[in-house]
Amino acid sequence: MADIIVKIINKSDNELPAYATADAAGMDLRAHLETAITLQPLERTLVPTGLFMELPSGYEAQIRPRSGLAIKQGLTLLNTPGTIDADYRGEIKIIMINLSNEPQTIQPADRIAQMIIAPFVQVVMEPVVVLTDTIRGVGGFGHTGKS
Repeated sequence: MADIIVKIINKSDNELPAYATADAAGMDLRAHLETAITLQPLERTLVPTGLFMELPSGYEAQIRPRSGLAIKQGLTLLNTPGTIDADYRGEIKIIMINLSNEPQTIQPADRIAQMIIAPFVQVVMEPVVVLTDTIRGVGGFGHTGKS
């Protein structure tokens, strides 16, 4: 597969996002903070990364939680996965929340999220009066688990 070039400006002292292993899908994003911040239980905040990027047209960046933070500290992300559009040029910021019962501290340069770059398609909506029938039909949440 050919490499996709993403232009990036790094206004932090942190290293650029990078893949930790050869088959990793996501790159870790780090907190760009002057001092540590502490989130109380159920408190949320916007954490800057110091990163600005230019994605190629037809691609998005998906911002996802880090599983280690979720299980060990109860820190996760709201609006997950977050989407960064190819035409956005502002700083990447991460919406974090503390779902634990204790205060949790985020230190400068902590790995706070992961970013996946993915292609997407745009569709054209076609108004119709009737949709094609399927076996599932209008079966909603949990309908396949019933006898």
